[in-house]
Amino acid sequence: MGPYYLAIDIGASSGRHILGHLENGRMVLEEVHRFENRQVRKNGHDCWDIDHLWQGILDGLKACKALGKVPATVGIDTWAVDFVLLDQNGQPVGDAVAYRDSRIEGADKLVEARISPADRYARTGIQKQNFNTIYQLAALQKEHPEQLEAAHRLLMIPDYFHYLLTGVQKQEYTNATSTGLVHADKKTWDRELLDLLGLPRRLFGPLSMPGTVVGPLTDDIAAQVGFQTTVVLPATHDTGSAFLAVPAQDNHSVYLSSGTWSLLGVENEAPITTEESRRRNFTNEGGAWYRYRYLKNIMGLWMIQSIRRELNGVDYVAGKERAAWTLDVQPGEKQWSFPDLIAAAESAADFPSVVNANDERFLAPASMIAAVQAACETTGQPVPRTVGQLMQCVYRSLTLCYKGAIVGLSQLTGKTYTAIHIVGGGCQDNYLNRMTAAICRLPVWAGPVEGTAIGNLVIQMIHGGEFADLAAARQCIRESFEIKEVLPQ
Repeated sequence: MGPYYLAIDIGASSGRHILGHLENGRMVLEEVHRFENRQVRKNGHDCWDIDHLWQGILDGLKACKALGKVPATVGIDTWAVDFVLLDQNGQPVGDAVAYRDSRIEGADKLVEARISPADRYARTGIQKQNFNTIYQLAALQKEHPEQLEAAHRLLMIPDYFHYLLTGVQKQEYTNATSTGLVHADKKTWDRELLDLLGLPRRLFGPLSMPGTVVGPLTDDIAAQVGFQTTVVLPATHDTGSAFLAVPAQDNHSVYLSSGTWSLLGVENEAPITTEESRRRNFTNEGGAWYRYRYLKNIMGLWMIQSIRRELNGVDYVAGKERAAWTLDVQPGEKQWSFPDLIAAAESAADFPSVVNANDERFLAPASMIAAVQAACETTGQPVPRTVGQLMQCVYRSLTLCYKGAIVGLSQLTGKTYTAIHIVGGGCQDNYLNRMTAAICRLPVWAGPVEGTAIGNLVIQMIHGGEFADLAAARQCIRESFEIKEVLPQ
């Protein structure tokens, strides 16, 4: 049995510490700790509870020690676009505001007053999403310019946690590209764009590729957790890690990282920054070894997760009042599981209404249920009045978005795609897999479930000499984990 490697994978609702090692040529995973991720209301904004996340990271490292399984290396991945500002002494400036917070409203207009959407896309290749870091910084400039004046460095969320572990500030490439401030061709911060937007250049240092050593734990952290190890950068953007875990054997497959967001796309050797690509809202996110993730962001399981919370009587963000909605049940009347919702959707298979899952109205509504009902009413379609009708509408809408994205990919790349590889927690939803295969008319390969953690571990294991390259790692993934085939019906 080889050495252990530790992936700390933090998503929108929870974080996990997953140990990986090779045993008889196969990758073996072990979850050793899980902790909640949550938002808190601070200074008028919805913010990430950074202190709580940091404690969860430390507790998971201590759990490794308690098991007697000390990792050779450690790497952290999280969602993209959010950041922490540090002053000259390495102390935080302001709060880690969450990307769904309302401060982004109208910020896109502030940016577009300085650079047109077409010029911005031609430089960065990043699709317009109103919560991208470029717009968050514009909102911060307007509300708290003194914070930018006091800041010395911008660190994305995983970069910040790596800094707390090691005392070393590094900016990792894959997550940096999500900011909309990295030049797609030059693969570094777009200094001209920074100047155009009035952003201090000192915030943006050299970019580091996945596989870069950050450093050992500080003496204080090593004493707290009970061991010493080395922090190695994974693809710190969780989608960047997830795509690495796709066990595809050719370049004719579409990749779908299915979780809170559905990230559907392909890997390209060069960015596509044409006006047609911008118009269709595809993005060119940087990947390991400068492989470009050319993809579309689709609202994903966020809609289903939000509906479940509402049905169970839980608001998704403290401080937001639920809007009125009318269904055949009342909030909290019963506790709905995801299998319950799937069964309800199947019972209403003939319900025809669909919505645009990428509509911004679904990004952070006071009520997801009311938002779906209003969208159906506005477009003159039957309004879902039962849980089954509501869920069928959401499932059908998601899969139609997948289909449209695949058609767009084929037209923009000039390639014909013959399969869909789904990784991440969403690949466990067999109903969604079946609908995706049926509506897209393509076979679906579902798995592995822990795609993001596996991709994180792949970078560490290549660094550690376990795999020669990504192709060897993907071959190991195919042989190590269950991959289910779903054919179109």
